[in-house]
Amino acid sequence: MTNISDISDITILGGVDKDCNPESIDEVHIRSGEIVGIVGPTGSGKSTLISDIEQLARRDTPSKRKILINGEEPDHGLRMDTKKKRIAQLSQNMRFLADMTVIDFLRMHAKSRGKNSDTPERTIETANRLTGEPISADSQLTILSGGQSRALMVADIAIISDSPVVLIDEIENAGIKKKAALNLLSGKGKIVLVVTHDPVLALTTERRIVTKNGGIAEIIETTEDERQICARLSKMDEYLMELREAIRCGRSLGCVKPCAGMDQPLRL
Repeated sequence: MTNISDISDITILGGVDKDCNPESIDEVHIRSGEIVGIVGPTGSGKSTLISDIEQLARRDTPSKRKILINGEEPDHGLRMDTKKKRIAQLSQNMRFLADMTVIDFLRMHAKSRGKNSDTPERTIETANRLTGEPISADSQLTILSGGQSRALMVADIAIISDSPVVLIDEIENAGIKKKAALNLLSGKGKIVLVVTHDPVLALTTERRIVTKNGGIAEIIETTEDERQICARLSKMDEYLMELREAIRCGRSLGCVKPCAGMDQPLRL
């Protein structure tokens, strides 16, 4: 019987696409500490794939996929008991409903996980390294912006939560330092799967699962040339973040200098 808190890998066993044709890839193995991208056009089945993983599908979803943990079928309790489930998911649109302060929420969560008393403060510090809009400990959860909410939950998952698998749906839309967020999560030894259309995020991953017509069509390993392109794109992305911050603070954009080499074309 597998304990999901001790995950070392997950396996996706192929099912069928929207036309009930077998998927092109029979098995996908993902290791602890690995970041895997999920890419494809709108409606290609990206969200369905992360939903199958979140549900620990057992040939009982429309895709007919099967998810294994450490090479074994998860037992019924791990699938159905919310107290035992340890798969975290960050959706595109997220808002807090609890009428409480940030620090009270984090203290409550840290206490439930048996974490140290300084953990909530470290979580806020980490979140503030991911967002351009600082989060105050005494801010109400319900007034946080989308970017602040996403940054707080990324930090919470990395520091407080013991979820070994993290599913992220289009983090590029959150207004946070997305590459830093992914590196933070993977550095904690978690399995991270990220649905993305963003080239920086896609090339940050070790490989990307390509979905078409509801099925897994291909797996692309990230090449060294692509990593070099990613490094260049990351500099451009940092420049755009600085421009956004200047606009947010009412400064002239003339004070923001482009990164070195940004005038050079990107080539494979």
